[in-house]
Amino acid sequence: MSPDVWMLIIFGICLLIGMPVAFALGLGGAAGIVLGLSPDMLATLGSNTYNSIAKYPLIAIPLFILTGIIFERAGVAASLVKFAQSLIGRRHGGLALVAVLVCLIMGGMSGSGPADAAAVAMVMLPSMTKAGYPRPFSASLIAAASSTAILIPPSIALILYSVMMPGVDLRALFAAGLFPGILAGCSLLVPAYFLAKKNNWENPQEDEEQRPSIRKSFIEALPALFAPVLILGGLRSGLFTPTEAAVVAVTYGLLIGSLVYRQLTWSGLVDMFVEATKISGIVLLIISLAGIFAWAGTTLGTFTSLAEAMLSISDNPITLLLLVMLLVLLAGMLLDAVSIYLILTPVLVPLIQHFGWNPVWFGILLAMNIAIGQFTPPVAVNLMVTTKVANIRLEHTFGWAMLFMVTMFSALLLVMIFPEIALWLPRYLGFALD
Repeated sequence: MSPDVWMLIIFGICLLIGMPVAFALGLGGAAGIVLGLSPDMLATLGSNTYNSIAKYPLIAIPLFILTGIIFERAGVAASLVKFAQSLIGRRHGGLALVAVLVCLIMGGMSGSGPADAAAVAMVMLPSMTKAGYPRPFSASLIAAASSTAILIPPSIALILYSVMMPGVDLRALFAAGLFPGILAGCSLLVPAYFLAKKNNWENPQEDEEQRPSIRKSFIEALPALFAPVLILGGLRSGLFTPTEAAVVAVTYGLLIGSLVYRQLTWSGLVDMFVEATKISGIVLLIISLAGIFAWAGTTLGTFTSLAEAMLSISDNPITLLLLVMLLVLLAGMLLDAVSIYLILTPVLVPLIQHFGWNPVWFGILLAMNIAIGQFTPPVAVNLMVTTKVANIRLEHTFGWAMLFMVTMFSALLLVMIFPEIALWLPRYLGFALD
């Protein structure tokens, strides 16, 4: 067998025996270098790992991770829930609509699905359970809705995609993710509403809880609602770059968390920095060791061979696009978003170039697919968070998760068929799409 095949086999074996993805990537890449090049080339390991993370846009990742933690601890979710309830009122499926709406807004602050899932679940699950919603349903809905954080700007996954695809404007990716993210969230509301009505969950006639005041709840939620406006407005106006936007988001989160909502303390601040450091360390470790795998795969021609193998299946762009989406969906059930981008993007670049697919549109399709994987078992990181908050077993949510997977995949198909859903906004704002 050729060295590039051995590289992939060793990488696959490492994953099967339970080795962390970062080390599996590094070991697979090192094996490819030894078998396909020369043991002397192992001297490139240090430079490859360093070059993988020595990129200015990646500074935004730990900062947005910290932003997500800050907004989670600052009590932002509670104020948003109260405001959403004042707008929607008491009706069948009302709390489900509130949960999805708050997840979408929270996604516009942090770009982290698990952080949003934790914050919204802690606030919404008690109310939804009291209104008659089954806890497995509520946990699955919040997990699915919070996965839209990978699409709603600022998105950590889209930052990584822009690094993996040189020349793609990150601002265009952020703008392109907005409407598909909203569409994905809305796709969850259809089954939620009909199920609530059919099963008489949240019966408006039986619910005596008073509707919050719109004016008062809006004033309380205004500082939180202004966060996405500040980030996106600054990017659109050119006031700051995406990396600088991350700094602004952290600063703004600290200010409203300590001065407005008054939920942050000095001791809590240290804990948030420690947690953000741990999560960022894991993400950047994966990126750095994936640099070894990427360099070996590129040098040996592994990625080109894989792309040619996929093209040999079919040269029809629609057929191949569906196959790619299926591949990414399966990967999303087993791996995290960072690993998927690092592993699959080098393979998919030749396909994007061969068919002339728009890289911004394609990046959004990847993100939507990976979002589905975040709440689809067996891994389902968002679902793990919400089931822990709901104090239920993961397998109790499988049926509901499959239902929401189907509805969100329908939103993915719409964006696939009508690319302008993703491309209209960045084109209108004047961002480069090529």
